[in-house]
Amino acid sequence: MVLRRAIFVKDPDVKLLIPLVLGVGIVGSLWYFRDDLLPARDQPVAIQLEPSVEEPPVPSGPAHPIVPAEPTESVERKLVPLPDLDDSDSYFLLALIDLFGTDLEPLLVNEALIDKFVATVDNLPRQHVAEKIRPVGRLQGAFSVDATDDDEQYYLGADRYARYDLLIELISKADLDAVAETYRRFYPLFQEAYVRLGYPDAYFNDRAVEVIDLLLLTPTPDEPLLLVRPHVLYEFADPELAALSSGQKLLLRMGGDHAEKIKVVLRGLRERIA
Repeated sequence: MVLRRAIFVKDPDVKLLIPLVLGVGIVGSLWYFRDDLLPARDQPVAIQLEPSVEEPPVPSGPAHPIVPAEPTESVERKLVPLPDLDDSDSYFLLALIDLFGTDLEPLLVNEALIDKFVATVDNLPRQHVAEKIRPVGRLQGAFSVDATDDDEQYYLGADRYARYDLLIELISKADLDAVAETYRRFYPLFQEAYVRLGYPDAYFNDRAVEVIDLLLLTPTPDEPLLLVRPHVLYEFADPELAALSSGQKLLLRMGGDHAEKIKVVLRGLRERIA
């Protein structure tokens, strides 16, 4: 027994192994009791990120979808297919005459009716509507004003509103249900013209409703209206009226009575297409 112990101790490999084993044991013991021997460290705090706010989705369809025209139950008929937009003038004119009467025809232009109708509607919220895009030609009677004591100011007299009498009468007497039905009937061509105008991802009926809402906000100022002429054209002397859109100023130039009749028609039409 003594001899074996001496051999074990004198073996050089054993001498190296003993410190190694002791070292591993000491390190293992320290690791096992690390929580008791070492001071406690602060626990890591989990950072909770705020949820990202998603942008609302962009509408993929019209805000005011238009329902296609269909035959009514009381009238059995077959709808004739719509012509191409560029060949639609005579077809659309006949439909307008059915709605408003033959007196309307002399007031209209004779080409690109739908294109000009759509372009005019789109431009009514802006400051100016070019004459070349208007579907209605010049009305009977020239535009004129009355002078005031001030050489730089003029009055738009009530007698000047008479030039709109025929047009207002034709519009205000029309059957709104029939107008809305015709609108739905021709809507594919209106939409095509609107896309052609430069709005491939928009909808004409949405624009039409937007324009109607704007026109209904037109104020009703006291008459006669005071005008100035800083350049060639006359303008409203009141800065608030001068800042209105071209469509709103058109209603003002018609006179308060005419404007109110148009608003009644617009309200009724909006109920049918929005």
